[in-house]
Amino acid sequence: MSDDRPPRVLPSPSGPSAELHAHWANGELRLQRCRACSTWQHPPRYRCAACGSTDYEWALSAGRGRVFSWTITHRPVDPSFEVPYAVVVVELDEGPRLVGNLDGIDNGDLALDLPVVVALERVSDTIGLVSFRPA
Repeated sequence: MSDDRPPRVLPSPSGPSAELHAHWANGELRLQRCRACSTWQHPPRYRCAACGSTDYEWALSAGRGRVFSWTITHRPVDPSFEVPYAVVVVELDEGPRLVGNLDGIDNGDLALDLPVVVALERVSDTIGLVSFRPA
């Protein structure tokens, strides 16, 4: 990224999303897992999407998954990104799907089921962002 680009647009999380980003800022890929039915879920919410329970934990994910879908962005909404770049949907081994940038690969080498690992970026004490790189 060149120095003359504007700063990156960051989320302003609240509620369970604030807890999620704080874990990520601490370098831990934690996601909600229901204590009643053991279902992993993302994005975070107050009730389990599978059973409706309000009893959940912030469980540590292994951070491994496969590319489920992607798009190559040629005109960024956020001008801090240099184009073209890949935005991927990754299905983690635990089940939830996360969205983020894919680094360390030419866009032409993207493929369904490409094995990837999560890379967390600490932006502040309360904000962590997720991206991916080939496994």
